[in-house]
Amino acid sequence: MPVLFMKTFIRAFVLIIIWLQCAVSIAQTQPATESYIKFDDTRSTTWPSDVELVGIQSSADSQIQKAYFYKTRSARPQPLIISLHTWSGDYQQKDDLAPLCKQRDLNYIHPDFRGANKTASACCSELALTDIDDAITFARQHANVDTSKIYVIGVSGGGYATLSTFMKSKHPIRKFSAWASISDLEAWYRESTIRKAKYATDILACTDSRESLNLESARLRSPLYMKTPVNRMKQAKLFIYAGVYDGIQGSVPITHSINFYNKLLKDLSVTDRSKYVSDQEKLTLLEFRQPLGKLGQIADRPICLKKEVGNVRLTIFEGAHEMLTDYALNELLNE
Repeated sequence: MPVLFMKTFIRAFVLIIIWLQCAVSIAQTQPATESYIKFDDTRSTTWPSDVELVGIQSSADSQIQKAYFYKTRSARPQPLIISLHTWSGDYQQKDDLAPLCKQRDLNYIHPDFRGANKTASACCSELALTDIDDAITFARQHANVDTSKIYVIGVSGGGYATLSTFMKSKHPIRKFSAWASISDLEAWYRESTIRKAKYATDILACTDSRESLNLESARLRSPLYMKTPVNRMKQAKLFIYAGVYDGIQGSVPITHSINFYNKLLKDLSVTDRSKYVSDQEKLTLLEFRQPLGKLGQIADRPICLKKEVGNVRLTIFEGAHEMLTDYALNELLNE
């Protein structure tokens, strides 16, 4: 009996050890998974009572688009942060920027622009981009805004909307901060199809496609194919960020950010080839996912690649599909 008991005890002990090892292994991979889910989280959240729920009438078709809106209590004009929701989310989804803006008493608006990207009226359509402009107009009219400090920011689908707003907004926006952004729906459709991700179905719905992708519609909604506002780039700053593991631990390959950055340089007639991301640099990042030299850090993350021309900056950092929220807000506020 004691021998049988000991054998049973040893088996149980071994099973516990194996289970713990599996749990540790899962935990070690969890941060990337969490960041992937977090930055396209469709769940709504409870908003503080002093963050107002407002309705904004579209200047395009008179439909009401809702937004969460915080007005500064300061007698002095304060910056305005326009935080754009993700691909599958809407104005109700949790936004880590909201409490940070409230703590600093900054004007803040988190607008809807036709909801999740699964209809033709959403997905950076002319209607959706007009909604974003209308939200900025609303905030300027109803809050004490320093109009020289209007900032647009977003991650994932919000980064996609940030790039599109950069290309098409009518407002004098000072800074744009785009993280983990989609820039080319045609490419992302192929990538999402290969990954069997739901985004492929969303793109078909957004672009009025049937059995195959409507390329014309996809390109009209893609920042990579939009006309570059060269004059805006003399005043406005654009910060483009991507985690080097995105596309593996996340849904948007870093090529979206890199190719968009290169497009801007081409449209600016930049002739210095060292300012572009070369094919060799791109391939090395995709193969090794490591820094291309000692390039410093953002927050506590090593920089893998950094390029800058004038008011446009591209940073590929050690990370996945995410925004480094505190860092991003501080960068917008620092002049």
